[in-house]
Amino acid sequence: MQQDKIVVGLDIGTTKICALVGRKNEFGKLEILGMGKAVSEGVSRGIVLNIDKTVDAIKRAIRQAEEQSGISIGVVNVGIAGQHIKSLQHNGSITRNSADTIGPDDVNRLTQDMYRLVTQPGSQIIHVMPQDYKVDYEEGIADPVGYEGVRLEGNFHIITAQSTAINNINKCVTKAGLEIADLILEPLASSMSILSEEEKEAGVALIDIGGGTTDLAVFKDGIIRHAAVLPFGGNIITQDIKAGCNVAPGQAEQLKVKFGKAIAAEASDYEIVSIPGLPNRAPKEVSLKNLAYIIEARMSEIMELVYAEIYRMGLHDKLSAGIVLTGGGSQLQYLEQLTEYITGLDTRIGYPNQHLGKSRIEAVKSPMYATTVGLVLSGYHSLDERNTSRVPYEQEVPAVIPAYYAPQAAPVVPAPAETRAATPVAPAPASAPAKPKEPGAASRFFKDIITRTKGLLIDDYDDKSY
Repeated sequence: MQQDKIVVGLDIGTTKICALVGRKNEFGKLEILGMGKAVSEGVSRGIVLNIDKTVDAIKRAIRQAEEQSGISIGVVNVGIAGQHIKSLQHNGSITRNSADTIGPDDVNRLTQDMYRLVTQPGSQIIHVMPQDYKVDYEEGIADPVGYEGVRLEGNFHIITAQSTAINNINKCVTKAGLEIADLILEPLASSMSILSEEEKEAGVALIDIGGGTTDLAVFKDGIIRHAAVLPFGGNIITQDIKAGCNVAPGQAEQLKVKFGKAIAAEASDYEIVSIPGLPNRAPKEVSLKNLAYIIEARMSEIMELVYAEIYRMGLHDKLSAGIVLTGGGSQLQYLEQLTEYITGLDTRIGYPNQHLGKSRIEAVKSPMYATTVGLVLSGYHSLDERNTSRVPYEQEVPAVIPAYYAPQAAPVVPAPAETRAATPVAPAPASAPAKPKEPGAASRFFKDIITRTKGLLIDDYDDKSY
């Protein structure tokens, strides 16, 4: 049962590295047992640049999560994002031996064929996401299982990432003494913890404002129609404040968090904040009105770029549920009103609460942990798929290296599905030899959302955290 499973999510962000330990309670809600976080110094815009610093930060976050939860962590679900993420569309087909009823094995075979596509040098496939299918001459089929036909075709969105970026994440996690269970695209993880099924059906745009980038994911009819990553986030606002108010970076961050407003008209003309000066210097006074002007200018630019992406895809008039803001940057005062003014769409702040049960760790309900909560939830989806899966097609064909490992690296042999979740700190009996992980298992977590993930497109930008 899911209550017996423990899943850990690890978000390697630009400003923080966060680990969450969670389990499902008897009501199917996610209970957070422990949380650990550390300052991220080796990551820029979602890409690992300094492995040693990143490993140290991961160890600190994992150690803190272990102390809070009393769980020894060995396996984690890791998010991936970055400017290197690319997408392409491809049409595939298979010819069956007879016109009998199409079964799940036929669909799985067609999907796995997509992993064999030749990608650009230095990149590899991490996700294959079906759009729709065609059986013989019948087009626009969402689920072909049960149809009768000889030729099965499918339109796919294929997500690729740089092998170097994947290798660096894998090295960091391995050096920290951990194993990757699944590597998940971060915008998808955030949407799992924030958006309701009703919103996805009606049409909604999720905007996740992180530290280095702003992620956009647009859903319509229960399907993700578009995604993009803009190279602006909370850090660039901090830099603007640092330059505009002539203060230290730490002081600029505190000014943004404690006194920042996204609409300058809401700030008083007479409010002044005094901050400590440099050694042997007088304190510096900062006008909150000027601070708000700086923030409004940058946030308006970010929101205009986001709306331009939505408009360019022709989705601006299809979002009945409006916009949902999340991420650390969404906590700026009056950001909802600014977004509504620029886009003309209803806006709310998204909290990862709908899937959370009672927990003594209240901080996890903040929008800045939306991605990490989503990574834990995605781990449970993956567990469900492994527990209910049939003999996979991959066992009938030459093995495929899991998507999150470099092509030149040997496949890692993880523990069986029953022991993939982290286990309590206690001596454990010797386990049976581990079974090889099913190639492509990382993608089967999308099985339950594959019918509504039919239009993913990633632009050349990225990151997350605040």
